[in-house]
Amino acid sequence: PAERAAGQRPDPYRVWLSEVMLQQTTVAAVRDYFHRFTARWPDVQALAAAEDADVMAEWAGLGYYARARNLLACARAVAAKGAFPDTAEGLRALPGIGSYTSAAIAAIAFDRPETVVDGNVERVTARVFAEETPLPRAKPVLARLAARLTPTRRPGDFAQAMMDLGATVCTPRNPCCGACPLAGFCLAHARGLAADLPRKAPKKPKPTRRGIAYVAIRADGAPLIETRPPRGLLGGMPGFPGTDWVDDPAPAPPLPADWRRLEGTVRHTFTHFHLELTVA
Repeated sequence: PAERAAGQRPDPYRVWLSEVMLQQTTVAAVRDYFHRFTARWPDVQALAAAEDADVMAEWAGLGYYARARNLLACARAVAAKGAFPDTAEGLRALPGIGSYTSAAIAAIAFDRPETVVDGNVERVTARVFAEETPLPRAKPVLARLAARLTPTRRPGDFAQAMMDLGATVCTPRNPCCGACPLAGFCLAHARGLAADLPRKAPKKPKPTRRGIAYVAIRADGAPLIETRPPRGLLGGMPGFPGTDWVDDPAPAPPLPADWRRLEGTVRHTFTHFHLELTVA
């Protein structure tokens, strides 16, 4: 709300772009990407006309690359229609927009009375109502409780205020209850439970997948790079040729050569598994 004059609605394009980028990603990680995207493609028509490879290159490093593919598909659908739909239902019909993102855009960009529930709002709500059901089982319960808090007047400003409150005051660790405007009727604060909520179910250990990456360097120093298939993890992104990522990968060199495995492995952790790559 502080970024615009009172009564002025934000640009739906910028709201949509920021919400897509912020899915599973922190504000600190997104900030520079958002500014680069909006400088290069200032509106949805410009983004819709962009080359796929250019958008994927700008997205590189932000992760969850299916978002970039859906971003382009959504931009092209909106450009064809002429404007973003102004309801959550209409927004959900667009590529890559689910329940949370549609509610956020409808509330923030169009001031529709939608309840916006991200991780920050879940935490604030769990504490206000002292809801002890552990996540993720508590999600539908917290959504219903958050709806009880959502006003019909200025729901977009309220949604952003709740998200900011969770990010800056009602934090996961060491919440600043003394500075919280909700402390007077927060049940978790009254019961001394704020730092313990929301409860979380124990996490299952992540499996480990393995693979072989093949690095071939041309005489002029250029590496052999391939584009990954458009669907699946890292879809459409450039990378070194390699095997599938499985428990016991079989060698699959991209061309006949005297391939030699290097010592050690390269390790990386994705959301649902660890990856160990041998380099040849």
